Amino acid sequence: MQALRERGETGGGCQGVIPAWNHDHEGLRLAARGRMGEAALVNESEMPLPLLYESHCHTRLCKHAYGEPEEYVAMARERNLKGITFTCHCPLPDGNSAHVRMEPGQYADYLAMIAAARAEDVDVRTGIESDYYPGVEPWLEELHARSPLSHVLGSVHYQLGDYRKRYYTGDALAYQKLYYEHLAMSAETGLFDTLAHPDLIKNESPAEWDFARLRDDVCRSLDRIAATGVAMELNTSGMFKSISEMNPSLGQLVLMRERGIPVVLGADAHVPDRVGDGYLEGLALLLEAGYEKVSFFVDRKRQEVRIEEALNSLGSLEAEV
Repeated sequence: MQALRERGETGGGCQGVIPAWNHDHEGLRLAARGRMGEAALVNESEMPLPLLYESHCHTRLCKHAYGEPEEYVAMARERNLKGITFTCHCPLPDGNSAHVRMEPGQYADYLAMIAAARAEDVDVRTGIESDYYPGVEPWLEELHARSPLSHVLGSVHYQLGDYRKRYYTGDALAYQKLYYEHLAMSAETGLFDTLAHPDLIKNESPAEWDFARLRDDVCRSLDRIAATGVAMELNTSGMFKSISEMNPSLGQLVLMRERGIPVVLGADAHVPDRVGDGYLEGLALLLEAGYEKVSFFVDRKRQEVRIEEALNSLGSLEAEV
């Protein structure tokens, strides 16, 4: 709770203090299910019906992910997920950040790689994680039109050299504000289904991160995003970053929920073992923020699952945590 207060993680119409998030796995499950009652308890005698998708994962084509798509699919099966949508980093023009994404000429290879990994018992889908910055829209429009995609993530990757060269002036606060401006602009393009890890910028200069100082800018950005109907992601990989909490934080999730912005859960898996990782904690965090449903996309159409049902479907994870 103290850490949340120090960073100004508040909600309630941009005011008020929100409860701390308990990182203890058992506590998370008990707290979440305690709020839902007896109906939410998993029937240990039978395998729950799989409901959720891994909506954010990568392939080795991005040069910083490991393992074959079949290994990711196997982990989705093991964790009782209904499906998995691969969303590897898109190619960009002019060699932009080419060291962390597929080459433009590899896009056909990417599509074939995912097609070859399809399975009868796991719904394997092809998506893409596309970077946004002003001016890239025509490139992305053409890329997204090449082949049917099931889920398109939009990302603002502040840390990449090309982006930093263009926009970073040495003023951390200005960079943080610009990040939220670009998030809103990305939603307004209509190119994306979901905005990925939508407070990633807090890891740029952790000592300079003050959510309270940015709250008005965040609220303005979220107002614009809510008007578009675009979803936002709860990315569980934030637990492994400089500020060890999910992206976005509980404070931002509360503001998103107040504006009716739907949330898609994703682990941002760059190795097979991380497929579906942190989903129990993520669902508990959504409950804490006041959400009742979690979303995923199939064929660019958003579907919803009640969080109590989603928790039940992950009953097979009980033995892992």
